Amino acid sequence: MKKYIQEDEWKIIEEGFKPEQHKNSESLFSLGNGHMGQRANFEELYSGPSLQGHYIAGIYYPDKTRVGWWKNGYPEYFAKVLNAPSWIGIHLEIDQQSIDIYSLKVLDFKRVLDMQKGILLREFTAELKNGEIIKVVAKRFLSICRREIGAIQYEITPINFSADIKADLFIDAGISNQDANYDEKFWNPVSESAIGNLTLITAQTKKTDFTVTTAQWTSININHSPSQLSPENHIETQKVHSIYKFSLNKGETASLYKIVSVSTSRDYSKELLEEQAKHNVTEANDLGFEALEKEHIKAWAAKWEESDIVIEGDLSAQQGIRFNIFQLIQTYSGHDARLNIGPKGFTGEKYGGSTYWDTEAYCLPFYLSTAEENIPRNLLLYRYNQLDKAIENARKLGFTNGAALFPMVTMTGEECHNEWEITFEEIHRNGAIAYAIFNYSRHTGDESYIIDYGLEVLIAISRFWAQRINYSRQRQKYVMLGVTGPNEYENNVNNNWYTNYIAVWTLRYTLEGISKIQEAYPEKAKQLFNKINLDPNQETVLWKEIIGNMHLPEDNDLQIFLQQDGYLDKEQILASELAPFERPINQNWSWDRILRSCFIKQADVLQGIYFFEDSFSEKEIRRNFDFYEPRTVHESSLSPCIHVVLATKLGKLDKAYELYLRTSRLDLDDYNHEVHEGCHITSMAGTWLSVVEGFGGMRVKNDSLHFDPLLPPAWKSLHFKVRFRGRFIKVSIQQQKLVITPLDGRTFKYFVDEKELITE
Repeated sequence: MKKYIQEDEWKIIEEGFKPEQHKNSESLFSLGNGHMGQRANFEELYSGPSLQGHYIAGIYYPDKTRVGWWKNGYPEYFAKVLNAPSWIGIHLEIDQQSIDIYSLKVLDFKRVLDMQKGILLREFTAELKNGEIIKVVAKRFLSICRREIGAIQYEITPINFSADIKADLFIDAGISNQDANYDEKFWNPVSESAIGNLTLITAQTKKTDFTVTTAQWTSININHSPSQLSPENHIETQKVHSIYKFSLNKGETASLYKIVSVSTSRDYSKELLEEQAKHNVTEANDLGFEALEKEHIKAWAAKWEESDIVIEGDLSAQQGIRFNIFQLIQTYSGHDARLNIGPKGFTGEKYGGSTYWDTEAYCLPFYLSTAEENIPRNLLLYRYNQLDKAIENARKLGFTNGAALFPMVTMTGEECHNEWEITFEEIHRNGAIAYAIFNYSRHTGDESYIIDYGLEVLIAISRFWAQRINYSRQRQKYVMLGVTGPNEYENNVNNNWYTNYIAVWTLRYTLEGISKIQEAYPEKAKQLFNKINLDPNQETVLWKEIIGNMHLPEDNDLQIFLQQDGYLDKEQILASELAPFERPINQNWSWDRILRSCFIKQADVLQGIYFFEDSFSEKEIRRNFDFYEPRTVHESSLSPCIHVVLATKLGKLDKAYELYLRTSRLDLDDYNHEVHEGCHITSMAGTWLSVVEGFGGMRVKNDSLHFDPLLPPAWKSLHFKVRFRGRFIKVSIQQQKLVITPLDGRTFKYFVDEKELITE
C-alpha cells in the first residue's frame, strides 16, 4: 500500500510535493462529468513522469491488434478511448524562466479534490533559481450541469519580487496515447482559428472520423479586477495559443481564466460544430467563472442528496465510499444510451475505456438504487442496441440461428479484446447480461423492458448456451468445455461451476419469460417469435433437457461446489502462505506458475453464490466461502466487494471489514500497485454493494426490500438512500436499530430479518 492521502470526510488531500507519487495523484484527483474527463495533469509545464490524459465519452479509435499469430474470429482491433485535445495548458515564463516545479525548489505544495463540490484545487510556492519566490493557486472543474464546459482559474503571485510574466494559454491537438500499439497518433488536423479572446481548434480522428472542436475563451484579472489586456494569438498546426504579457509588483496577483467548450460530431453535425462550440463558450463566459462554479456546486449538491452514504465513527471508511461514489457519478450520467462505463472511466488509458461485463454485474445495482429509472434502463438498452453485433460475434465463431455472444470488450458491440483466453472463453459475460435484465426487472417492477427488449436478448443468449454446451456420453450429462471463468488465473478449463450454473439459470429464466409473454401478450409474443424465427415448442426442448441434466461439479468429501473439473488436483495452499514479496502474484510470478496454482484472482464460485444466494442454504454458502476465500488473492478489483457481502451474511465481520477497506480504498491506498494507470471505476460500484448489501443487508425478495444489517463495531451509524419501484427512501442503521423514512411521505412496507414492517 502507498498511504499518502490524508483522511477527510469530503476531500482527497495531498500535502507536500511528491514527484514519485505524481502519476498516482493524476489518477486519484481526476475530474469528469459524464461527457468528458481528465487526469489531474498540471496546467503548467511539467518535465517529470506524467501520463497525460483528457478523454471524451464515446470517442475511440480501432487500434490494430498487435499479436504474433492469428486465429479465425480473432478481433482485428482493440478499441481505445483516445487521449483527446488538451485544453488545460498554461505555460508560464517569469523573468524569462519557464515554470516547471519538477526542476524548481518547491517550498510548499497542496492538492485537494473537493468531492462535495466537484472542484480540483492546487497551490504551490516555489523558489526560482535566482531566489525569487512565486505562489500559484489553480482551481479547475468540469461542469456537471453544462456537460461540454470546463473552466480554470489560475492565480499567480510574486512573493518577494516584481515580475515580468508571459502566460501562454493554449490548446494542443497534437497529442497521442501512451498505449498506442504502433506509436501512432490518432488525430488529423482540421482547422485552427483565433479572434480576440476566442481560439478554436478542430481535429478529426483517423479511421472513425469523429470530429471534436475545442473552443477556448481566455481573460485576465489583476488584483481581482478585470484588466484591459488582450492576448497575442498564435496559430500553428494542431495548436493554438493565447499569450498574455504583463508585469506584477511584489504581492500582486494575476488571475488567468480559461473557459472551454468541447463539442463533438457525436452530438452535432460537423458543419455546425464550430458554431456550436463558439456559442457554448461565449454563453458560459458571459455567465462568468464564479456563476459557473456556483451552479456546478449546486448541481453536485443535488447529486449527493440522492446518492450519499454517511458512515459515522470511521473516517477512513467514510472517505473511501464517498471517493467511490464521486468517481461513479462523474464517469456516467446516463443521459445517452450510446455510452457505457469503462473500467478506468476518465482516469487512464488501460483497458481502452471500453465496456466490460463489469457494468451488468457490478455497476447496474448502484444506478438502480441512486438514479432515475431511465438511467439504468439506458445501460440495458446499450446492450439491446448492440444485439445484432452480438449475433455477428457469435457467427464469426461458428454459432448459428441468431445465437448471440456479447463481447468481452467493446465500443460498438463488436468484440475487440485481444487475448484469446478471454475473447473466446470468458463467455460467462453472457450470463451477467441476462442477470442484469432480471435484476432491473425485480428492482424496478418494470416488466415492459423484458417484453419490448429484454426477452429478445435472453433468447439470443439462450441459443448461444444451447449450442456451446454439449452432451457427454461418459458422464451422461451436459457439459461445457474450454472456458475461462471470472477467475482469470485459470484458462481453458472444463465445466467451470459458475459458467455452467449461470447458463442453466439463463435458460430457465428465458423459458419463464417466453411463458409469461405468451400468456399475457400473445400478439407481442407472435410478433417477436416471427421476428427471430423461434418455435418455442420445438427449440426449447433441448433447453429443458440441459436444465435438467447439466453437470455442476461438486466435491462430496468437502461438500463444496468445485470451481471446475480437476481443481482439487492442484496443490492446495492458502494465500496467507505467500511471502509478501510474492504479492501481487500477477506482477511477480510467471503466467505458467499462476495457471498451475490453486490461487483465485477473484470471486468465481462465490460470484455465483452471490448472484443466486436464495438458492443455497447458509451451510452451503459457509462451506464454500470458508474453502475459497482463503485461496483468493483478490488481485482483481472486482473481488473484495463480493466477499464483503457474503462475509457479512455469514457474520464474519472482521473479514468483511478488512475486505471493505480493501475495496473502498483500493485506489486511495494503491493496494495493487497500479493506480498510476487509472482508478478502478467499475469496481467502485462494488464498494457501494459492500455497504448497502453487505453491512446494510439489503436484498430484493418477492417484490419487497429486505434488510438484515450488521455494522462493524467502529461504525456508530450508517445512512443511505434507495430508489425502489418509484419510491425514494432513507435507511438509517445503528448497532441495534434500523429506521426507514419514506421521502415522499407515504407509508412503506419492508422486511427486517424476514419480519414485515410498515413505516408510520
